[in-house]
Amino acid sequence: MSNVPSRVELRPLTHSDQDEFCSLVRASAELHAPWMQLPATGEEFQGWMRRFDDGTNLGFVIRVQETGEAAGMVNINSVIRGRYQGASLGYAAFAPSAGRGYMAEGLTVAMQYAFNDLRLHRLEANIQPGNKASLALIQRLGFRYEGLSPDYLYIDGAWRDHERWAITAPSPWTSDPSLPEV
Repeated sequence: MSNVPSRVELRPLTHSDQDEFCSLVRASAELHAPWMQLPATGEEFQGWMRRFDDGTNLGFVIRVQETGEAAGMVNINSVIRGRYQGASLGYAAFAPSAGRGYMAEGLTVAMQYAFNDLRLHRLEANIQPGNKASLALIQRLGFRYEGLSPDYLYIDGAWRDHERWAITAPSPWTSDPSLPEV
C-alpha cells in the first residue's frame, strides 16, 4: 500500500446517498450479476443501511475527488475485536466509472483506514471463483489465497462457493486497545 496521492476518497455511506446509490446499482446490474446483490430501490436501501447501525459494519462510497462522482462502494463488514482484530471487505464498482482504476485506489484507501485508523490486523475478501475481475483486483492489492469456502454465501437464490483471500496489517502496526496483552 503506497502513500501515493489517490484520485479517490472514502465517504461514509449515508441516507442522503440513497437515490444516487440505487440509480448506480441499477445501471451496474450487468456488472454485478451474478456476483452480488445490492439495494436498487429506496426500500432495499433503507434495509441495507440498518446493517451499519451497531458499528460492526461500516459502509463507504468511493468518490472521485475531482468530480465527486461515486465510482463504487466498499464495506468493512463484521469487525471483530479481541484476539482476532479483523473484518471482511465487500466492494463493488459502479458501471459508469468501472475500468479506470478507481476501485483499486478506493480499496487501498479503505485498507489504510482499516489498518491505521480502525487498527485492524486482518482483512478478508471472499470472492466467487468465477469473478475473475474481483480476483485480479484483490491479488493486485497483495491479498493471499487461503482456501475455498463451500456454500459460503446465499446469493442469487443459491449457496455459493467463495475463495477466501486475506491480508494482514503492514509492520509496524499499532494494535487496538481491545487486543489482550497476554
